[in-house]
Amino acid sequence: MERARIAVAGASGLIGGALVRSLTADGHTVVRLVRAAPRAADEVRWDPERGSVDAAGLAGCDAVVNLAGAGVGDRRWTDAYKARIRDSRVRGTTALAEAVAGLPEDARPRVFLNGSAIGYYGETGDRAVDEGAPPGEGFLPGVCVEWESAAAPAREAGVRTVFARTGLVVARGGGAWGRLFPLFRAGLGGRMGDGRQYWSFIALHDEVAALRHLLDTDGLSGPFNLTAPHPVTNREVTATMARVLRRPALFPVPEAVLRTVLGEMAGDVLGSARVLPARLLESGFRFAFPRIEGAVRAAL
Repeated sequence: MERARIAVAGASGLIGGALVRSLTADGHTVVRLVRAAPRAADEVRWDPERGSVDAAGLAGCDAVVNLAGAGVGDRRWTDAYKARIRDSRVRGTTALAEAVAGLPEDARPRVFLNGSAIGYYGETGDRAVDEGAPPGEGFLPGVCVEWESAAAPAREAGVRTVFARTGLVVARGGGAWGRLFPLFRAGLGGRMGDGRQYWSFIALHDEVAALRHLLDTDGLSGPFNLTAPHPVTNREVTATMARVLRRPALFPVPEAVLRTVLGEMAGDVLGSARVLPARLLESGFRFAFPRIEGAVRAAL
């Protein structure tokens, strides 16, 4: 994509922040969607949970990227927080998609890139799945289905619409790995449950590169799994972290403890998601860090 004007929701998050840095480094203009009153020319007001956005601020953007949503692992899943997880994604996506669709045709973006997650597939066990697999059952699959469906107005208005079903991002600055690194550095790391569950990961570097690939490549639409091509078990993650950080991993966390501490969210930690990036590879994307050790070392 030549130098472009790109609106980003979720620009302060782990992935959004890294994407914004990458885009601005290459000379693109980034418009940030913010909840407070805009204080700069590159900010646009919106409220994802109320489903409102200043649509005029999106006019003339070449792309709109929506990575906003309450953190799935930020706190215990009470009924209220589950509603927030859903509403922040579904209502926010609906507001953006309707705003994009409502713009004059010559002012609409060429692409609407919406976040999603491999939670779409639910529990897969040892079975590998790609984008052709149906949604799973449970809370997170249900949220992902509604999340993606909420983008329909943009797609129906003729805007190329892409869903980035992101896996576990390997990074020090946030997400699951942002919590793992300090534990393993302190020698307190260990497998979770029996450790046989698959974790489908992606290095932060590859996550950003994949998002830019999806933005830049005309003709790509629909769902894409943003996961490395070699998912690993939690046991393999544990061994790799211990090896790279040169620390013992002697403190496994039993399933019963996880369920007591995390409640319903423990099912997401203990669940197995063996997800492959079939469409991403078919589109010509190449991973810089396709294996877990390289991804961990890159994060360090």
